[in-house]
Amino acid sequence: MAEDNIFREVDEELRSDRMRALWRRIAPFVIGAAVAIVAIVAVNEGWAWYSNSQSSQSSEELYAAIDSASKDDLTAAKAELDTLAANGTGGYPVLAEFAKAALLAKSGDSAGAVAAYDKLANDQSNVRLRELALLQAAAILVDTGTVADVEARVGTIATDGNPMRRVAHELIGLAQFKAGDNEAAKASFEAILNDPLAQEGIRNRVAYYLAAMTSDGAISADAADDASTAADTIDSMIQGDEVAAPAAPAEAAAPTETTPAPAEPTATTAPDAETPVAEPAVPAAGATTPPATQ
Repeated sequence: MAEDNIFREVDEELRSDRMRALWRRIAPFVIGAAVAIVAIVAVNEGWAWYSNSQSSQSSEELYAAIDSASKDDLTAAKAELDTLAANGTGGYPVLAEFAKAALLAKSGDSAGAVAAYDKLANDQSNVRLRELALLQAAAILVDTGTVADVEARVGTIATDGNPMRRVAHELIGLAQFKAGDNEAAKASFEAILNDPLAQEGIRNRVAYYLAAMTSDGAISADAADDASTAADTIDSMIQGDEVAAPAAPAEAAAPTETTPAPAEPTATTAPDAETPVAEPAVPAAGATTPPATQ
């Protein structure tokens, strides 16, 4: 019994020695990994805080520039946007460039605004931002350029499957109308009306354009009526309304109200020469004359 206890104690001592030796070998790695994890978490949290603070500052600078522009202080707005474009973080420099182009258009420098939007379109890797810049440039060129200028920027956008195709068709149609090509403008506008995914806002604008062209005699009234009918049909399709079929005529339907029986003639005594005899009431048309009383 005593020998068993001795052997057990020796075995426990050996195991304890092995564990201490193992810990001495792996302790530096375990401690180093723990320190690395803590450091990574600290760096990540610090970077997140820094990024958020920088984004917040960039946001405040953008809103300050917009506020200056709303007060017609274009010089201050441009200076603030230049600073944001140079030092901003995230997507704020791109927003600053769009705002600078809009400021140029607001100040009357249409050519400069178009050039700024063209530069944005060429510099952007994001397809949607590139298309947005091209649409903005085309919107300015509707008034200051030619149909070819507008189509050069949004012609590739006005294709099936592009989510911005309806705005592109609208800009091309406006440029065609301004150039006097009324039939081409009508076709561009009708392409929007015939698009089942066109939203109510743009469809209302297009309907207004067609109505204005009709009132000016640029297009026939029939064409405008057809466009309006197509627009109403598409509205019903989008809203899920079903067109009610015409009701079939009722076959041998019984009258809803009972036809009153004709009044029977009033029985009288034999009249004398001066008393007129009451005439029997004439039955209504289509009513059956009751049989005479036996």
